[in-house]
Amino acid sequence: MKKLILLIAISTYMVAKINTVVSILPQKTFVEAIGGDKVNVSLMVQPGNSPHTYEPKPSQMKDIAKADIYFSIGVEFDTVWIKKFQALNKTMKVVKLDSGIEKIEIEEHSHGEEEGHEGDDHSNHTLDPHVWTTPKNVKVIAKNIYNTLIETDSANKEYYKKNYDKFLAEIEETDKKINDILLALDDKAKFVVFHPSWGYFAKDYKLTQVAIESGGKNPKAKHLQKIISTIKNDYIEVVITAPEFNDTTAKMIADATGIKVIKVSPLNPQWSKNLINLSNAIAGK
Repeated sequence: MKKLILLIAISTYMVAKINTVVSILPQKTFVEAIGGDKVNVSLMVQPGNSPHTYEPKPSQMKDIAKADIYFSIGVEFDTVWIKKFQALNKTMKVVKLDSGIEKIEIEEHSHGEEEGHEGDDHSNHTLDPHVWTTPKNVKVIAKNIYNTLIETDSANKEYYKKNYDKFLAEIEETDKKINDILLALDDKAKFVVFHPSWGYFAKDYKLTQVAIESGGKNPKAKHLQKIISTIKNDYIEVVITAPEFNDTTAKMIADATGIKVIKVSPLNPQWSKNLINLSNAIAGK
């Protein structure tokens, strides 16, 4: 009987999965790509919501309570909630998936119209949290996931390595497809977005992102006029919005310029297909 109990205990341990929690959908895709059937992945910011404002439900706190690992990525949700999660589960390991990524600044318009200052100046600078929106950074994120999993579950190192190598090949192929799509564009070609989510993508592919809103505030008339002029002068054909944000202003700009509105969410779990769709939209294909 003792041998049977021991055998059951060992078998249970061998098939036990690593309980992980992630903040946003793309992370879930990345962790599942490398962890495969050896991990459970619970998602915090549910589809259709913004990591800038989301609050976890009581049922999600149960996932935190039983988690072995929390993969953070530096979005506002992480900043607000991580310490609360750690207080709830003191044995949970927190891993920063943005570790090793060189952050860039996201320019935010100062919407004030103080006397002696022009409204809509680009004067407030904070670090851009949207690090997962370019293949170069996804490589770093994947390495951080892989290192964490083999450290946590060394017995399955070869399994994780096989998945990791396969995922790296997918990243390389995605990068190649994006370069092929954007090949015909001029250096520093511009694209217009509602929310400035694509700064890392723009940097890596030598593009210029022009944002309609920033800091959660809609632009003043002067900035809107600048955007309309940019669209006309640079022959921009689309304005890119995301389902998580109200696109009324973007539609107004589209109506004024005769261009199309295309929805591309940085939170889309199909990260590769999503970046390729974004590239086609920018290239006018």
